[in-house]
Amino acid sequence: MPGRILIAEDEREMRALLDKGLTRRGFTPRVCETADEALALVVAEDFDAVLTDLRMPGMSGLALCERIVLTRPDIPVVVVTAFGSMETAVAAIRAGAYDFITKPVDLDALVLVLERAVRHRALREEVRRLRQALAQGVELGGLVGQSPALRQAYTVIDRVADVDTTVLITGESGTGKEVAARALHTRGRRRAGPFVAINCAAMPEPLLESELFGHVKGAFTDAHASRTGLFVQASGGTLFLDEVGELPLGLQPKLLRALQERKVRQLGGNEEVAFDARIVAATNRDLELAVEEGRFREDLYYRLNVINLELPPLRARGNDVLLLSQHFVEHFAARTGKRVLGLSPAAAQKLLAYGWPGNVRELQNCIERAVALTTFEQLTVEDLPERVRSYTAPRVLPEVSDVSEWVTLEEVERRYIHRVLEAVGGSRTLAARVLGVDRKTLYRKLHRDEDDESKP
Repeated sequence: MPGRILIAEDEREMRALLDKGLTRRGFTPRVCETADEALALVVAEDFDAVLTDLRMPGMSGLALCERIVLTRPDIPVVVVTAFGSMETAVAAIRAGAYDFITKPVDLDALVLVLERAVRHRALREEVRRLRQALAQGVELGGLVGQSPALRQAYTVIDRVADVDTTVLITGESGTGKEVAARALHTRGRRRAGPFVAINCAAMPEPLLESELFGHVKGAFTDAHASRTGLFVQASGGTLFLDEVGELPLGLQPKLLRALQERKVRQLGGNEEVAFDARIVAATNRDLELAVEEGRFREDLYYRLNVINLELPPLRARGNDVLLLSQHFVEHFAARTGKRVLGLSPAAAQKLLAYGWPGNVRELQNCIERAVALTTFEQLTVEDLPERVRSYTAPRVLPEVSDVSEWVTLEEVERRYIHRVLEAVGGSRTLAARVLGVDRKTLYRKLHRDEDDESKP
């Protein structure tokens, strides 16, 4: 990782060695002979890290470190100390130094330390920038982020919020589909009306039908009084049908008729009742594939999918991970009354590296847990769950020479499919196109992997 490095070293040979060595490794070094000169340069220019000897004429390297921490705390300082002078090195760390390295200097070891220091500063700057962006407002109706993938969703919401066209929100579980539905409602002309939500996968068919359409007294056992259905309850507002892909086949034609006629008939009733509600549906299923397999009516699919709003998975949203993390830190800190201000750079790096299979919901749970456990003003790596701390990105092929450590062809295929899915932002249609298979084949392979993972 290249970066601008300020070198404070009074020995000419060592200055030349460090200047040449770091230049060859891709850094841009700037050398000076004294700590006073280095301090002046730090105030006047911008550097990604400072490398200073501890023993120099005039101001010492330790004093320079203390002054930089006070004037430019964003710039990490790496100190060079003679072998055996550990007490001085510890004093430098206490003074705010990022790290230290002993003489004689091993250039490879120094490069690793400086790369970490530069990355540390970059992450701190990113956290600061995202915190500032969050304060200035980069959210829409609860959707927080500024990645291109999410901004595309913002654009769709803004364009269709004021019209009554049916919207189908698609995306993996945990991507914020209900949040997006509420954003459509609150930004539209029906915002003063009710927002009524139901999970179509959460109840059996008879109860779901009663919830949606209502029933009259005596329509079935325990129907001791008439009940207005959710279609009518949502009149003047929005009805959100979550997990609509799980709707039983027997109910699908009744839902289709309700959408077409804008009327519903209560269970046990003889008359149809008109409703005036906008319909927003959501699913994490591939409904086109469900239509092909006969699990979802084609005419209902097209009736629901007038406008498609696709929410990207969190792994495809880049630095939105840090923006959301800061948002959740502030939310849970306020709720718990703890003084937690943000993320440490090391914790931010772990959050960026993790794959987030559970998307925003998993991240929210992770930050809530971390805020509850931390004893510092910034979340540290130790506050994060073990699965996040120890995560390493899977390799399609292992870099090993031992034949016993190689994986099966089936495992290679599984890893490659998931890498392609990550690369295309979770779109199974696009992934199938890249892989050269039809959606049905891809869907079957993914379900095979899910079934294998669920086995004890």
